[in-house]
This record gives sequence, structure tokens and C-alpha cells, in this order.
Amino acid sequence: MSDSCPPVVVFAPSPIITVTIEDRAGQPELHVHAGGQGVWQARMLAALGSPVRLCAGLGGETGRLLERMIAVDGVELRYVETAARNGGYVHDRREPDDEGRVEIAAELPAPLDRHELDGLYELTLAEGLQAGTVLLSGPQSETVVPSRLYQRLAGDLRANGVRVVADLAGERMEAVVEAGVDLLKVSDEELVAHSRAESTEVDDVVPAMRQLLKDGARAVVVSRAGEPALALDGESDTILTITPPPVQANDPRGAGDSQTAGMTARLAAGGSWEEVLKVGAACGALNVVRHGLGTGGAEAVQVLADRVQLAPLK
Repeated sequence: MSDSCPPVVVFAPSPIITVTIEDRAGQPELHVHAGGQGVWQARMLAALGSPVRLCAGLGGETGRLLERMIAVDGVELRYVETAARNGGYVHDRREPDDEGRVEIAAELPAPLDRHELDGLYELTLAEGLQAGTVLLSGPQSETVVPSRLYQRLAGDLRANGVRVVADLAGERMEAVVEAGVDLLKVSDEELVAHSRAESTEVDDVVPAMRQLLKDGARAVVVSRAGEPALALDGESDTILTITPPPVQANDPRGAGDSQTAGMTARLAAGGSWEEVLKVGAACGALNVVRHGLGTGGAEAVQVLADRVQLAPLK
């Protein structure tokens, strides 16, 4: 294990199976992977060289398949067995719609019961205390895990000196902000949807970022679709714009998840605020030029990070 790549725990309460149909010389080609926000983030962290422990609930046929597939990505799996089966989807990308794919079928993961939630909480807390950095990711369904669990996890981890990063929205975002979080990544649209900002205009987003710091976040990064992201660190009053190098998007999905993973890797390694932002932006840029979420190489990330522009917001 390299000193520059400390371990990171990723909380992914209910991973999913993803099946994508691609065109290969006129013939259908199936791609089957483990997926879900936490899995994609863990995959990116592993690509950067960070030892990753994924804490999840697995159950049913899909859960048994996920147990084997997650390990393929170089991620160390820690899980609790659940009666509820994990979800998944089937996407056809041969004749894409405006979203780049046609959804053929989807199954949402079922809610975890009280005993399963207790087991997952205990598992994540113990792993987080050993690793020192925890990334809290969201479930594929709103009903899998209550927001209260996120609040308890964030509060207990930080009370024991563990760094907590969150890439969440809605009630789960509010829960970790109330408990305290070292770095919160959220989109401008999510701020509007949860009445944190009146619009996605900069003049509305900036006050929302400052309020998030007052409410419990130590640092905030707001992604803004095709516009430069905004960042605010509690150590400074300066809003920074983050402009990645220009690249043509092959698949824009997952850029935010990869960005969060890159920021988490550098935060765990004790990188400066500027390094955290640049590596995160580079991971997001690299993700969009590739097929496959949470993918990319550490060498390419560093090359792109050197080209990321940070500037005070005018």
C-alpha cells in the first residue's frame, strides 16, 4: 500500500446489476457489470490506486452475482446478507434516445429491515474507524435506507476523527449536513429541487453554498452540468470555479460520481484543497470520454489534472 493512497471506505447500501446492450459490427453485445453510485465511485477510487472497502447489503440472485462481480473491479467487499434482493436494469444503447439509451427493464432494490440496517451500520462504522475516510453514497431507490442512518453514520464517524465525504441529495443530504460532513458534493439542480436555491443561476447557488457551510458542511462542491463547478472551503471565503480541460463527451453519465471519487482519494491522502479539486475534475472529465462508469487510469487523470483551471468567481 502506497503512503499516497490511504484506504477509503465506500458506503453503498444496495448495489445493482447493470446490463447494457451495445452494437458491435451490427451484432448485439452484452455488457454485465456491478453498478450503483457507490460501486462506480469505488471503481474510480481503485483505478487511482486507493485501497477500497465497499460496505453493502446483498441478497437474492442479484446479490450473489454482485458478490463475485464487485471483486473483479479490485474492490474489497464487506457486506451483510439481506432478505431483500438487489435491483438492476437493462439498457439498450444500439438505437439511443435523447438520454443515450433505451431502458428495457428495471428492478428497484427492496427496503432493508431493522436487523439488516443495524448490521450495515455496525459494519460501516467499524470499517470507517479503521480506514479514516468514508464516502457516503446514495441508494438506487429512495426507500432502501432511511436518511436517519446517514445522519447517525456521519455524526458518529466524525466524532471519532474520521473524514466523511458525501455525494447525496434531498433528505439524505440534509441529514449529513446536520450531523456534519467534511466535504459535500451536490449538483445545482439538486439544490433547487430541495429548496436550497431558487434557481441554478450563480447568484442563487452561491448563497446556498455559504448556508450549507453554516449548517454543518466544512467544504462544498456544486456541479453545474456543462458549466464550471463551484467550490467553497470553510478555511477561505473565496468561491472557486473549476474548469476541466475541454473534451468531447462520449457518455456524460457518471461524471459527478467520478469527480467525487477523485476528490475523496486526494482528501484521504492529505492533498491541498486545490489538489482535491483538480483531481476530482480530471476524473470527471476522463469518465465522460469513455464508455463505462467510474473508469479511467491514474496516469491519464494526472495529465488532465494539470490542465484543470481554478479561478476565483468574479
